[in-house]
Amino acid sequence: MARSWTRRGEWIETALPAVGGSGGAEAADRTNGRGVADPAGETGADEAADEPSRPAPAAAGPEALAAAALGVPERLARRLLAAGEVQVRGGRAKLRLRPDEPFGFEPVWTEDGLEALYEDDFCLVVRKPAGMPVHPDGGGAKRATLANLVAAHYQLHGEQCAVHHVHRLDEYTSGPVLYAKGEFSRLALDAQMREKAIGRVYLAVAAGKVPPALRVIDAPIGRDRHHKSRRRVSPGGQEAVTRVERLEVLAGGRASLVRLVLETGRTHQIRVHMSHAGYPLIGDTLYGGPADPLNRQALHGEKLSFAHPFTGGTIEVDDPLPDDMRALLDRLT
Repeated sequence: MARSWTRRGEWIETALPAVGGSGGAEAADRTNGRGVADPAGETGADEAADEPSRPAPAAAGPEALAAAALGVPERLARRLLAAGEVQVRGGRAKLRLRPDEPFGFEPVWTEDGLEALYEDDFCLVVRKPAGMPVHPDGGGAKRATLANLVAAHYQLHGEQCAVHHVHRLDEYTSGPVLYAKGEFSRLALDAQMREKAIGRVYLAVAAGKVPPALRVIDAPIGRDRHHKSRRRVSPGGQEAVTRVERLEVLAGGRASLVRLVLETGRTHQIRVHMSHAGYPLIGDTLYGGPADPLNRQALHGEKLSFAHPFTGGTIEVDDPLPDDMRALLDRLT
């Protein structure tokens, strides 16, 4: 059973995992001199194997033991403990994991609004439409970005937290984007991104008949010194691996529907790799794809998966194909 929590303003309250040795609820109670058992119906010993924990110094107080048992990163735990923002009573702990923070971006409302695909007190996954950048690019022209819409979403729902995207999508790629709420979540989800533990699956329409034998594209990607906006396969580039699965041959072999899984996350990775393999994406004229009324590269994030920053449970978020890509498939079928 996944760990549950209750949010009370800036505080998160949860049952402590019962683990053997010097950690968890038993150790916290013993050090605290209360000897209070974990209340019935709350997290028990049968859940301990699924809960993140780490040993704490024998002399640590109940609050430090609780922070360790709940997987709070060491630097954040030190700050919370110094400020008295970890509290233990019986088999439960309270942590101030959601202090108010500025958005960092101006809230902007649009007619279409923002669609949340998943949301709780720790994270948010939203649908990014094609043609909208994830964040401002620092240029002179001001236009709404996904960051502005997320700030407006937080404002509407009384959430006072920084807008922090964990990963990005190209401006003209549609699909789900993950946001972390609060420092605890930022640290946990950013670490998953560095460790390549966040799963990203895409659907694309490529030019030509992609052979079933094309399963993996393992080719390093670097900057194209002749074009500042382009990337290219380069021996001196960064490691880049894309897994390919042909799903359907379209238009008599003039195009293919493919599913792609990223093992790394380089800029324009799918677009560069598919072009390098000889099957550029429909509409991706930057990388040699044929122009199309779609007016963008035919690339959509189909699925996003990650470990929940607090419970550790797997979260999978699906994002169905948008209307413009469905129309493209209809034209090619």
